[in-house]
Amino acid sequence: MTGSPTQGIKIVLHPVSDLATAKAMYATLLGMQPQADSPYYVGFDAGGQHIGLVPGGGAQGMTSPVAYWQVPDIEAKLAEVTAAGATVKEPARDVGGGRLVATVTDPDGNVLGLLQDR
Repeated sequence: MTGSPTQGIKIVLHPVSDLATAKAMYATLLGMQPQADSPYYVGFDAGGQHIGLVPGGGAQGMTSPVAYWQVPDIEAKLAEVTAAGATVKEPARDVGGGRLVATVTDPDGNVLGLLQDR
């Protein structure tokens, strides 16, 4: 393989229906309070891993947690994985702070996220 390398899972987003309850449970699980805490997103940094809670994620099409793999070139990786059988679910978009994200589905319908920090 000669494609752009993947640099590991950077973020795992979890859709939640009750943000307050989920925040309390994840704070207990991780042994810390969230570093980002707003009505639309709660994020924890635990041991170099970012765990995000997305209220109403189900309404956004999130049916299970989504792992976001960090890549140096999101467009190149999208081209590579679609050529290998993935289908683009959400094309690359800027979510602020120089971060681009996209999602694809694998041949079995599992959702995978891609993340590029500029």
